[in-house]
Amino acid sequence: MIEIKNLYKRYHNHHGSDWVLKDINLTIPAGVSVGLIGANGAGKSTLLRLIAGMDKPEKGEVVRHSRVSWPVGLAGGMQNNMTGKQNVKFVARTQGCNALEVKQVIEFVQDFAEIGGAFNEPVRTYSSGMRARLLFGLSLAFDFDVYISDEATAVGDRAFKAKAQDLFKSKVGESSLIIVSHSEGILRELCEAGIYIKGGQAYWFNDIDHAIKEYHSET
Repeated sequence: MIEIKNLYKRYHNHHGSDWVLKDINLTIPAGVSVGLIGANGAGKSTLLRLIAGMDKPEKGEVVRHSRVSWPVGLAGGMQNNMTGKQNVKFVARTQGCNALEVKQVIEFVQDFAEIGGAFNEPVRTYSSGMRARLLFGLSLAFDFDVYISDEATAVGDRAFKAKAQDLFKSKVGESSLIIVSHSEGILRELCEAGIYIKGGQAYWFNDIDHAIKEYHSET
């Protein structure tokens, strides 16, 4: 379960500091996969980062009663001068893996990414596609209660997208997912409930179809 209590968020810049999110109060039940829906700039990715702990609210709090992933495919934290393998090994250790588990994580990511010998080359030499493959595999190499995703399945070629979606589906069967996606098909396929974000407010829907219909009726 994830509790969002009296949450406010804004970004201070020379354009002003209007609230992106204001007075959000939600409880996301354990085991329920949720799609975040709203217009561009509504605050979907901001709320996702706050839930993941990648950003801090101006007011209020997010209380996580479960193990929540970082955003799937997040590029931050990769060391460009380290090899793909070294990066994977480092992250596995920070997640508390023992020697055997580190080895298993490395094998999983190497197999999933399918980047061949580049796995042992510095990440700075990678193409954007190779980096995406490595990051996606690394994000799903660990067992979390809740996986966070911001358009993660939109990266890569058609074959990789299909592979990524299959892996996502297998994870959702064991855990839950909170996802931002512009593909209503993916939202309907992977999510049960929806959160519609509009005007800085967040509205909970027990059925993802109802959230999508509300979004369409407003737009």
